[in-house]
Amino acid sequence: MTRVLLTGSEGYIGSVLGHRLVAGGYQVVGADTGFYRAGWLYNDGKDRPALLSRDVRTLTVADLEGFDAVVHLAELSNDPLCAQDPELTFAINHKASVALARNAKAAGVKRFVYASSCSVYGAGAGDEAVNEETPTNPQTPYAKCKVLVEEEVSKLADAGFCPTFLRNATAFGASPAMRFDIVLNNLAGLAWTTKRIAMISDGSPWRPLVHVQDICGAILATLRAPRAAVAGEIFNVGSDDQNYRIREIAEAVGEAFPGCEITFGRNDGDNRSYRVSFAKISQGLPGFRCAWDVRRGAEQLHALFEHIGLTEEGFKAPPHTRLVQLRHLTETRQIDTDLRWKHHDFS
Repeated sequence: MTRVLLTGSEGYIGSVLGHRLVAGGYQVVGADTGFYRAGWLYNDGKDRPALLSRDVRTLTVADLEGFDAVVHLAELSNDPLCAQDPELTFAINHKASVALARNAKAAGVKRFVYASSCSVYGAGAGDEAVNEETPTNPQTPYAKCKVLVEEEVSKLADAGFCPTFLRNATAFGASPAMRFDIVLNNLAGLAWTTKRIAMISDGSPWRPLVHVQDICGAILATLRAPRAAVAGEIFNVGSDDQNYRIREIAEAVGEAFPGCEITFGRNDGDNRSYRVSFAKISQGLPGFRCAWDVRRGAEQLHALFEHIGLTEEGFKAPPHTRLVQLRHLTETRQIDTDLRWKHHDFS
């Protein structure tokens, strides 16, 4: 695997993964529509891949010819965003992702790595850990699309086309294209800017977490693995010791941000709670191990915020919250209701 197309290369995961692929000796081309381009939180000075400013819905077989692998990250990226317009979510996250895989296969691409999500387990099974054999129970359009893509792309597998599905736990950690709409990053931003974390829930639901660097490590390990180890496989991405109750995540952030007050509420109506087993990836994906936990990640974010002098304005800037940014682009008529750019020539 030498030539890789990375969709979503300017996103939260992609802006970290692009550099790691380049540093790993891959010839990488990124594809990204640029919705969050204004949201660069910090400059790490690292080399990144060449970029196609393209919506994944427009990528053709010809665009994919010559690549050995496609790593597909580019979708609408969380539950609140996808719930705004389920029909559009299915068009982008389901139909366009399956079309991309079909085009990749037609173009002779050998491997297709799909960023799925542990959210496919939905409400889970209480305190029992779910695994890759557990029936999925998606609660949201975002999670339902992940299940559909897994099901349909897996049917494309044959001797010449090797798809792998990585069900990532909830991501956290520093990225130049920062997201503050995911739990640990959001709590860290609140702790830094307001010195207060006010939880609307009682903090009892379970969430599996995984650092963005460890997600990138899983993708790199998948590309490097023998075909037989990853062909058609589903892997939960994370580690067993990183199943946390929300309360524990908040407390870890509080420890990393001295002077932060933490309060808890009752039940906010969010019934998503699941623990996940990561035994399969630890045993079956050569070279993969998680290097980060929430305490180290919270300390990383504290050091970053201190280094860049993060302000409340910066924390709340639209590009760092996906739903807010897309609303901004729509309301200012930069994109249309189908999330396609309205091009204006200001040259």
